[in-house]
Amino acid sequence: MAQVSSIPLYWRLKRPRYNLIGTTCKTCDTKFFPPKNLCTTCRRKGKIEPFKFSGSGEILTHTTIRTAPEGFEKYTPYSVAIIKLDEGVTISGQIIGSPEIGKRVKPVFRKIHEDNSDGLINYGLKFEIVE
Repeated sequence: MAQVSSIPLYWRLKRPRYNLIGTTCKTCDTKFFPPKNLCTTCRRKGKIEPFKFSGSGEILTHTTIRTAPEGFEKYTPYSVAIIKLDEGVTISGQIIGSPEIGKRVKPVFRKIHEDNSDGLINYGLKFEIVE
């Protein structure tokens, strides 16, 4: 079945997805992405607040997708990496350019996919190699 977006889910995830908004515990300074409502270190004692990540980081590992899931076939080949952000959390993201372990990346706003020719176009953050 082809990828079909949920409009309510799209709007609910808009802020963290487009702005890299996670959370931080003001008690122990632990950062979370995606956002959490409870600190896993301090538990109830922790005070959770929104936190904007820079998006800059380093590639820890990567792979190239040549056989994509249904709905993403026309975008192959594409690279996905695990990125350690400067703030300490690890996230996954699509890479623009030639990924190599240890290379620095920065976030860029790009088209991710479209549901079909008449469907919702999904945009989001990809990561570009910093030369």
